[in-house]
Amino acid sequence: MSKSIERVRAAAAAAGLSIEVRRMGESTRTAEEAAAQCGVGVAQIVKSLIFQGARTEKLFLFLVSGVNRLDQAKAAALAGEDLARADPRLVRERTGFAIGGVAPLGHLEPVAAFADRDLCDFDIVWAAAGAHDAVFSCEPGALAAAAGARVCDIAA
Repeated sequence: MSKSIERVRAAAAAAGLSIEVRRMGESTRTAEEAAAQCGVGVAQIVKSLIFQGARTEKLFLFLVSGVNRLDQAKAAALAGEDLARADPRLVRERTGFAIGGVAPLGHLEPVAAFADRDLCDFDIVWAAAGAHDAVFSCEPGALAAAAGARVCDIAA
């Protein structure tokens, strides 16, 4: 098992979240790919979007339902500064995950996190587990709590 996946498992356990990581054998990098692999609707997929503060270069994590787009103005207001897509190299250095496998938890350094309120419409959601083909399922409120994410209206 990869170090990234083990870090996700350890972070989940430390937060009291019981997960089973599944390696799907095919890519789950996009919400559509993940939904097809997991056998669920795209809305049940958690997109882990990393943005970087334009002023501070601080990273911000937005957990968004697979069918939603992040509202950049709402995101910036929550972050307290303008945001830009984070450089993939920076994401890898600070979170320990490559784009397409960024998990909601288990980052190398703390990241301020916000969760899409629409995820709470489901009993179970699926999120990346640290690799391009690894996912786990859990209850959305428990996921937000484990990730230290504030549940709010962030969808466009």
